[in-house]
Amino acid sequence: MTPFDIARIAFTPSAVANWAPIDHRNTNWPVVYVLDDAQGGRKVVRGERLDDVYVGESRNAAARMRQHFGSAEKKHLSTIRVIVDETFNKSVCLDLESYLIRMLAGDGSYRVLNRNDGITEADYYDRDKYRETFREVFDELARDGVFTRSIPQIENSDLFKLSPFKALTTDQAVAVEGILEGLFEDLAADTNSTIVVQGDPGTGKTVIAIYLIKLLVDIAGSTPADDLDSDTMFSDFFAEEYRDQLTGIRIGLVVPQQSLRESIKKVFRKTPGLRDDMVMTAFDVGMADEHFDLLVVDESHRLNQRANQPSGVQNKKFRDITEKLFGWDDTSKTQLDWIRAKSKHQIFLLDAAQSVRPADVPAELLRELVLGARSTERHYPLVSQMRVQAGADYVGYVRGILAGTPVTPQDFEGYDFRLFGSLGEMREEVRRKDAESGLSRLLAGFAWPWKTKTDKTAYDIEVDGCQLRWNSTQRDWIASPKSLDEVGSIHTVQGYDLNYAGVIMGPDLRYDAVAGKLFVDRGSYFDAKGKENNRVSGKVYTDDDLLRFITNIYAVLLTRGIRGTFVYVCDPGLRAYLQRFIPVSA
Repeated sequence: MTPFDIARIAFTPSAVANWAPIDHRNTNWPVVYVLDDAQGGRKVVRGERLDDVYVGESRNAAARMRQHFGSAEKKHLSTIRVIVDETFNKSVCLDLESYLIRMLAGDGSYRVLNRNDGITEADYYDRDKYRETFREVFDELARDGVFTRSIPQIENSDLFKLSPFKALTTDQAVAVEGILEGLFEDLAADTNSTIVVQGDPGTGKTVIAIYLIKLLVDIAGSTPADDLDSDTMFSDFFAEEYRDQLTGIRIGLVVPQQSLRESIKKVFRKTPGLRDDMVMTAFDVGMADEHFDLLVVDESHRLNQRANQPSGVQNKKFRDITEKLFGWDDTSKTQLDWIRAKSKHQIFLLDAAQSVRPADVPAELLRELVLGARSTERHYPLVSQMRVQAGADYVGYVRGILAGTPVTPQDFEGYDFRLFGSLGEMREEVRRKDAESGLSRLLAGFAWPWKTKTDKTAYDIEVDGCQLRWNSTQRDWIASPKSLDEVGSIHTVQGYDLNYAGVIMGPDLRYDAVAGKLFVDRGSYFDAKGKENNRVSGKVYTDDDLLRFITNIYAVLLTRGIRGTFVYVCDPGLRAYLQRFIPVSA
């Protein structure tokens, strides 16, 4: 490929006027440019504050800069870096623009000022070769101080994985477009609406939730003077009629899991137009004085029904909120009902097969939710597998094995799926993979008591000569300093990606070779809330109920790994059963 050039000039009218005539490509060639607020054209110096950055592409860079000079939100920017290559065309520039936006958002040192009007993953001639050039562009910008982290560090970060600046898959794009069309139709008709987005692990439900909120906020905040590229996926929605419908709209994102919620809050703090107080629990929504126009609920299957909560305070809040919203303490009401009562429009993202506790909203209510959305043509399925490189078949394969249904053994070429006979060997392999690729962790079912909650010198899991401890933090455990030496529970990893996952299947799940079925060992399952009967509703959870929750947990754990999943099994019967389906590590 022909070498590229990066011109660095001051973001001033006089500097651009002097630069424009130097080369015809400055006024008549497809280029990509980066604007930031490094003072005086010097290298970016990091401080306590976030630096602002904007990435764009244009066929006439000089004219485009003159347009930016009139933008109030960019007046403080000081440096222009223009990336020019004589082989670049419009498709290449759009791709490089989206690549740099994603990488800068994931770097963690910036507020990316771009609007989210639809980053695409369009294919074009020689794209793989150009992608090599993109990495060279990244390296050159890093040498100039623009990037502060390496590509692997960025790509393994939550800021990157949960960024609103994602390139959508085809079915994600179709879902977002359909959601927008339906939502604007319902806003115009002034009718309530319920939208459901349904997908297996790794299909990008959380990505869509964050993407949609950023997109709606950007549409609401746009002006007629904004110069949007008509080639972008959602540019048509930046029209005046849609902007007017969103005037003053109050939006919230509900995330039941603490760890994932905190990670998303970090992203919102760094994104113009978004605020971390937009990310809430269902309790926050129920206690809020204001009504919401739109609530987006991620991991909706983890919303709670009325059950004994983790604390007395939350039990009281559950009663108080229900009384406040419905006039009396109706114990049949769930957090799903709260969301509907507190908002005119809702978008629920769910996968009922990821329900892992008795307190979660019952499966029958989720089925009703899905059927209702289908009846109003507000149901959007996701099928493309974004996480596991083995593809969508892998998720169905794992779920089929754990359901004990007839499954044909498969070889997922290119995906490292192995059953280990030694936990020590699996632990070392996870460490090797982490050294090579990063983001490789041990995970386990809740089959051991949590001794270290009260005794930090103890070990929680002692198996096969290995002594291990549960995760020492619930918040952002995967990225915490001790995580490589610890074991993550379901409550720290649901909704997250890993490069490699080493899953310890404990004695809570067993296999009866004579009966030919899986069964639970209730005494070896130590999540008290995971097997607690519901006294409020008089519900007693049987071993069959518990089997569903435990197999759901292991299905979630076994679908965290992007590049590979390793498995160690405690129960000899279950190990023999899984050997039929998982290649044994040599």
